[in-house]
Amino acid sequence: MVRAGTLREQDLVSEGLVEAGRLEEIKRVAGEFAVALTADVAALIDPADPADPIAAQFVPSGAELEIAREERADPIGDARWSPVPGIVHRYPDRVLLKPTLLCPVYCRFCFRREVVGKRPTMLDQSALERAFDYIRRRPEIWEVIVTGGDPFVLAPRRLAAIVRTLDQIPHVAVIRFHTRVPVVDPRRVNLALVEALAAEKAVYVVVHANHPRELTPRTKEALTRLSRAGIPLLSQTVLLRGVNDDPAVLEALFRGLVALRVKPYYLHHADLARGTAHFRTGIAAGQRLVRSLRGRISGLCQPTYVLDIPGGYGKVPIAPSAASAGGEAGGWIVKDGAGVEHAYPADPER
Repeated sequence: MVRAGTLREQDLVSEGLVEAGRLEEIKRVAGEFAVALTADVAALIDPADPADPIAAQFVPSGAELEIAREERADPIGDARWSPVPGIVHRYPDRVLLKPTLLCPVYCRFCFRREVVGKRPTMLDQSALERAFDYIRRRPEIWEVIVTGGDPFVLAPRRLAAIVRTLDQIPHVAVIRFHTRVPVVDPRRVNLALVEALAAEKAVYVVVHANHPRELTPRTKEALTRLSRAGIPLLSQTVLLRGVNDDPAVLEALFRGLVALRVKPYYLHHADLARGTAHFRTGIAAGQRLVRSLRGRISGLCQPTYVLDIPGGYGKVPIAPSAASAGGEAGGWIVKDGAGVEHAYPADPER
């Protein structure tokens, strides 16, 4: 039985999640990158399986200390687009607001692993007000994405204050929260947290889930509590070698999410974060996986396969296209779900 609370590196051996001989290895990794697991996550790990997909995501590995040449401390260029602390303004009509850099768990592949879990862990009130002022002064900002860290680790009263402030900014139409909490610490999704999200504006919650085993009964209860409050739910998944780079695993995950009223939104190609090469697939492998799902599962279950261009140049879709030029008389060649080619006429002249 895994004890309740947050597990740190020194607890992993005592809880039987790793062998005692690996403690020094784990301490070296923890000296570089934050480590924490919740009891809910630890309970999902099979210590007897060296390839356990849950352990791969959360238990530190010495492979994280192997830094590939192409890897970066800020792989998607947050700093380049951060005009004031807590704000990332990469796209014209939306900003990220990061009130905290704390998470209930620290994913071993995280693209913000250089900053999460490290001090300062919270925006102080003056910095938060400065972030709100930045949003107020820019009428082009239509959507605010509250992320971090994980905003659902904040006390409900602090969450409510953020929602209330954003709700009062006339040009903000959508408030979106990105969180891992319903999956890794579902008890936090209680009535007080759900009530804190109430607003006149549209509030969305995007849940991070990577494997169907993460959709536990407690996670289902947490997601149901949010959906019954009228909050639209989306999901994002990171494509990870050895975790979910298998059509059957992704199919089960996306179907499981949709059955819980969660629309799969993004399938992220893993970013070039330092020490994460062992998680990354090739783009071609990712495209083959995405192609194999087309026609196999409902359109409701299909996320957009995306890549954040390294250096802060934005997110782009990288799924394979079913249509290509080269047909007769300037027409197109279109492949169906089985890979069979079909002719389609040329574009009409305008």
